[in-house]
Amino acid sequence: MTDRGSWHDQDAFWELVEPMLFNTQRLELAKEQVQQVEKLLQLPGGARILDLCCGVGRHSIELADLGYAVTGVDRTQRYIEQARQTALARGLGPVFLVGDMRDYRSPDGYDAVLNMFGSFGYFADEADDRKVVANMYEALRPGGQVLIETMGKEILARQFQERNWHEVDDLLILSEQKITQNWGRVETRWIAIRGTERIEHHVSIHSYSAVELSSLLADVGFREIRVFGSLDGIEYNQDAQRLVVVARK
Repeated sequence: MTDRGSWHDQDAFWELVEPMLFNTQRLELAKEQVQQVEKLLQLPGGARILDLCCGVGRHSIELADLGYAVTGVDRTQRYIEQARQTALARGLGPVFLVGDMRDYRSPDGYDAVLNMFGSFGYFADEADDRKVVANMYEALRPGGQVLIETMGKEILARQFQERNWHEVDDLLILSEQKITQNWGRVETRWIAIRGTERIEHHVSIHSYSAVELSSLLADVGFREIRVFGSLDGIEYNQDAQRLVVVARK
Protein backbone atom coordinates (compact mmCIF):
# COMPACT_ATOMS: atom_id res chain seq x y z
CA MET A 1 0.00 0.00 0.00
CA THR A 2 1.30 3.46 -0.84
CA ASP A 3 -0.04 6.96 -0.52
CA ARG A 4 2.39 8.87 -2.70
CA GLY A 5 0.51 11.91 -3.91
CA SER A 6 -1.58 12.17 -0.74
CA TRP A 7 -2.13 15.40 1.23
CA HIS A 8 1.40 15.45 2.66
CA ASP A 9 2.87 15.43 -0.86
CA GLN A 10 0.86 18.44 -2.04
CA ASP A 11 2.91 21.64 -2.31
CA ALA A 12 -0.32 23.66 -2.38
CA PHE A 13 -1.22 22.44 1.12
CA TRP A 14 2.13 23.35 2.66
CA GLU A 15 2.06 26.75 1.00
CA LEU A 16 -1.45 27.32 2.33
CA VAL A 17 -0.65 26.54 5.98
CA GLU A 18 2.81 28.13 6.01
CA PRO A 19 1.69 31.47 7.56
CA MET A 20 0.01 29.56 10.39
CA LEU A 21 2.75 26.97 10.96
CA PHE A 22 5.62 29.43 10.92
CA ASN A 23 4.18 32.61 12.35
CA THR A 24 6.37 35.13 14.18
CA GLN A 25 5.63 33.65 17.59
CA ARG A 26 6.69 30.15 16.55
CA LEU A 27 9.84 31.42 14.85
CA GLU A 28 10.81 33.32 18.00
CA LEU A 29 10.13 30.26 20.15
CA ALA A 30 12.63 28.13 18.23
CA LYS A 31 15.69 29.34 20.16
CA GLU A 32 14.14 28.42 23.51
CA GLN A 33 13.01 25.03 22.20
CA VAL A 34 16.49 24.25 20.91
CA GLN A 35 17.97 25.05 24.31
CA GLN A 36 15.45 22.66 25.87
CA VAL A 37 16.41 19.93 23.39
CA GLU A 38 20.09 20.56 24.10
CA LYS A 39 19.49 20.08 27.84
CA LEU A 40 17.20 17.07 27.41
CA LEU A 41 19.65 15.17 25.20
CA GLN A 42 22.84 16.43 26.87
CA LEU A 43 24.36 16.93 23.43
CA PRO A 44 28.15 16.86 23.13
CA GLY A 45 29.84 19.94 21.72
CA GLY A 46 29.85 19.99 17.93
CA ALA A 47 27.37 17.11 17.74
CA ARG A 48 26.08 16.06 14.33
CA ILE A 49 22.30 16.47 14.21
CA LEU A 50 19.67 15.45 11.65
CA ASP A 51 16.50 17.58 11.74
CA LEU A 52 13.97 15.42 9.90
CA CYS A 53 10.98 17.38 8.57
CA CYS A 54 12.78 20.64 9.31
CA GLY A 55 10.25 22.93 7.63
CA VAL A 56 11.74 26.40 7.12
CA GLY A 57 14.71 25.41 9.28
CA ARG A 58 13.83 27.30 12.43
CA HIS A 59 15.31 24.66 14.77
CA SER A 60 18.16 23.66 12.44
CA ILE A 61 19.38 27.24 12.21
CA GLU A 62 19.30 27.81 15.97
CA LEU A 63 21.18 24.54 16.49
CA ALA A 64 23.79 25.62 13.96
CA ASP A 65 24.12 28.92 15.82
CA LEU A 66 25.09 26.91 18.91
CA GLY A 67 27.91 25.24 16.99
CA TYR A 68 26.29 21.95 16.01
CA ALA A 69 26.76 20.37 12.57
CA VAL A 70 23.18 20.22 11.31
CA THR A 71 21.46 18.64 8.33
CA GLY A 72 17.82 19.61 7.77
CA VAL A 73 15.58 17.52 5.51
CA ASP A 74 12.07 18.38 4.31
CA ARG A 75 9.95 17.31 1.34
CA THR A 76 8.84 20.88 0.54
CA GLN A 77 11.23 22.70 -1.81
CA ARG A 78 9.73 26.05 -0.84
CA TYR A 79 10.58 25.53 2.83
CA ILE A 80 14.11 24.32 2.09
CA GLU A 81 14.83 27.36 -0.07
CA GLN A 82 13.66 29.64 2.73
CA ALA A 83 15.81 27.77 5.24
CA ARG A 84 18.89 28.17 3.05
CA GLN A 85 18.25 31.88 2.61
CA THR A 86 17.76 32.45 6.34
CA ALA A 87 20.90 30.52 7.24
CA LEU A 88 22.92 32.42 4.64
CA ALA A 89 21.66 35.76 5.96
CA ARG A 90 22.80 34.78 9.46
CA GLY A 91 26.17 33.53 8.26
CA LEU A 92 25.48 29.95 9.32
CA GLY A 93 26.18 26.73 7.45
CA PRO A 94 23.61 24.01 8.13
CA VAL A 95 22.98 21.72 5.16
CA PHE A 96 19.40 21.70 3.87
CA LEU A 97 18.14 18.93 1.58
CA VAL A 98 14.84 18.17 -0.12
CA GLY A 99 13.76 14.64 0.76
CA ASP A 100 10.91 12.39 1.88
CA MET A 101 11.43 11.03 5.41
CA ARG A 102 10.42 7.57 4.17
CA ASP A 103 13.24 7.59 1.65
CA TYR A 104 15.99 9.67 3.25
CA ARG A 105 18.72 7.44 4.59
CA SER A 106 22.08 8.52 5.85
CA PRO A 107 24.93 6.31 7.05
CA ASP A 108 26.75 9.35 8.37
CA GLY A 109 26.48 8.52 12.07
CA TYR A 110 24.51 11.38 13.59
CA ASP A 111 24.64 12.02 17.32
CA ALA A 112 20.95 12.97 17.33
CA VAL A 113 17.91 12.78 15.06
CA LEU A 114 15.06 15.22 15.72
CA ASN A 115 11.48 15.02 14.47
CA MET A 116 9.55 17.93 15.94
CA PHE A 117 6.32 19.90 15.72
CA GLY A 118 4.00 16.97 15.09
CA SER A 119 5.79 15.81 11.95
CA PHE A 120 5.06 12.12 12.50
CA GLY A 121 2.21 9.80 11.56
CA TYR A 122 1.43 11.40 8.19
CA PHE A 123 1.01 8.23 6.19
CA ALA A 124 -1.98 6.03 5.36
CA ASP A 125 0.10 2.89 5.78
CA GLU A 126 1.47 2.52 9.31
CA ALA A 127 4.34 0.50 7.83
CA ASP A 128 5.63 3.82 6.49
CA ASP A 129 5.85 5.17 10.04
CA ARG A 130 7.92 2.14 10.97
CA LYS A 131 10.12 2.75 7.92
CA VAL A 132 10.73 6.33 9.09
CA VAL A 133 11.72 5.14 12.57
CA ALA A 134 14.02 2.51 11.04
CA ASN A 135 15.66 5.23 8.94
CA MET A 136 16.19 7.29 12.09
CA TYR A 137 17.83 4.30 13.75
CA GLU A 138 20.15 3.71 10.80
CA ALA A 139 21.14 7.39 10.69
CA LEU A 140 22.44 7.37 14.27
CA ARG A 141 25.85 6.34 15.50
CA PRO A 142 25.84 3.74 18.29
CA GLY A 143 24.72 5.58 21.42
CA GLY A 144 23.07 8.35 19.42
CA GLN A 145 19.61 9.57 20.38
CA VAL A 146 16.29 10.22 18.66
CA LEU A 147 13.75 12.80 19.85
CA ILE A 148 10.18 12.85 18.55
CA GLU A 149 7.92 15.70 19.69
CA THR A 150 4.26 15.51 18.73
CA MET A 151 0.66 15.71 19.93
CA GLY A 152 0.09 12.55 21.96
CA LYS A 153 -3.23 10.76 21.68
CA GLU A 154 -3.88 11.36 25.38
CA ILE A 155 -3.42 15.13 24.99
CA LEU A 156 -5.52 15.18 21.84
CA ALA A 157 -8.38 13.51 23.70
CA ARG A 158 -8.15 16.04 26.51
CA GLN A 159 -7.93 19.10 24.28
CA PHE A 160 -10.02 17.96 21.31
CA GLN A 161 -11.85 20.70 19.43
CA GLU A 162 -14.15 19.74 16.60
CA ARG A 163 -13.82 23.15 14.95
CA ASN A 164 -11.19 25.86 15.07
CA TRP A 165 -10.08 28.84 13.03
CA HIS A 166 -6.98 30.96 12.47
CA GLU A 167 -6.68 34.37 10.86
CA VAL A 168 -3.39 35.40 9.27
CA ASP A 169 -3.38 38.75 7.47
CA ASP A 170 -6.15 38.47 4.86
CA LEU A 171 -6.36 34.67 5.11
CA LEU A 172 -8.97 32.86 7.22
CA ILE A 173 -8.22 29.18 7.85
CA LEU A 174 -10.96 26.97 9.29
CA SER A 175 -10.42 23.40 10.47
CA GLU A 176 -12.94 20.66 11.20
CA GLN A 177 -11.64 17.55 12.96
CA LYS A 178 -13.07 14.11 13.55
CA ILE A 179 -11.67 10.99 15.15
CA THR A 180 -11.71 7.68 13.24
CA GLN A 181 -10.41 4.13 13.68
CA ASN A 182 -11.08 4.08 17.42
CA TRP A 183 -8.85 7.10 18.07
CA GLY A 184 -6.31 5.70 15.63
CA ARG A 185 -6.51 8.62 13.21
CA VAL A 186 -7.40 12.30 13.17
CA GLU A 187 -9.13 13.46 9.99
CA THR A 188 -9.04 17.21 9.40
CA ARG A 189 -10.81 19.26 6.77
CA TRP A 190 -8.94 22.52 6.16
CA ILE A 191 -10.80 25.38 4.50
CA ALA A 192 -8.95 28.54 3.53
CA ILE A 193 -10.82 31.69 2.55
CA ARG A 194 -9.26 34.80 1.07
CA GLY A 195 -11.80 37.26 -0.28
CA THR A 196 -13.96 35.30 -2.71
CA GLU A 197 -11.39 32.50 -3.07
CA ARG A 198 -11.95 29.23 -1.21
CA ILE A 199 -9.47 26.34 -0.99
CA GLU A 200 -10.06 23.01 0.73
CA HIS A 201 -7.71 20.21 1.79
CA HIS A 202 -8.28 16.96 3.68
CA VAL A 203 -5.59 15.74 6.08
CA SER A 204 -5.31 12.37 7.83
CA ILE A 205 -2.77 11.73 10.60
CA HIS A 206 -2.12 8.62 12.68
CA SER A 207 -2.47 9.42 16.38
CA TYR A 208 0.03 7.73 18.72
CA SER A 209 -0.17 7.31 22.47
CA ALA A 210 2.99 7.36 24.58
CA VAL A 211 2.92 3.57 24.85
CA GLU A 212 2.32 3.06 21.11
CA LEU A 213 5.13 5.39 20.03
CA SER A 214 7.52 3.90 22.58
CA SER A 215 6.69 0.40 21.33
CA LEU A 216 7.32 1.44 17.74
CA LEU A 217 10.77 2.72 18.68
CA ALA A 218 11.55 -0.41 20.67
CA ASP A 219 10.50 -2.64 17.76
CA VAL A 220 13.28 -1.28 15.53
CA GLY A 221 15.93 -1.59 18.23
CA PHE A 222 15.87 1.62 20.26
CA ARG A 223 16.57 1.32 24.00
CA GLU A 224 16.56 3.55 27.09
CA ILE A 225 13.21 4.99 25.99
CA ARG A 226 12.09 8.00 28.00
CA VAL A 227 8.78 9.86 27.77
CA PHE A 228 8.17 13.50 28.71
CA GLY A 229 5.23 15.88 28.71
CA SER A 230 7.10 18.79 27.09
CA LEU A 231 10.55 19.75 25.86
CA ASP A 232 11.09 21.06 29.40
CA GLY A 233 11.22 17.44 30.53
CA ILE A 234 8.09 17.41 32.69
CA GLU A 235 6.32 14.14 33.45
CA TYR A 236 3.93 12.74 30.85
CA ASN A 237 0.73 12.83 32.85
CA GLN A 238 -2.62 14.64 32.89
CA ASP A 239 -0.78 17.98 32.70
CA ALA A 240 1.36 17.07 29.69
CA GLN A 241 1.57 19.70 26.96
CA ARG A 242 3.18 17.56 24.25
CA LEU A 243 4.35 14.00 23.79
CA VAL A 244 8.15 13.91 23.72
CA VAL A 245 9.83 10.53 23.33
CA VAL A 246 13.60 10.17 23.57
CA ALA A 247 15.45 6.92 22.87
CA ARG A 248 18.99 5.70 22.32
CA LYS A 249 20.50 3.46 19.66
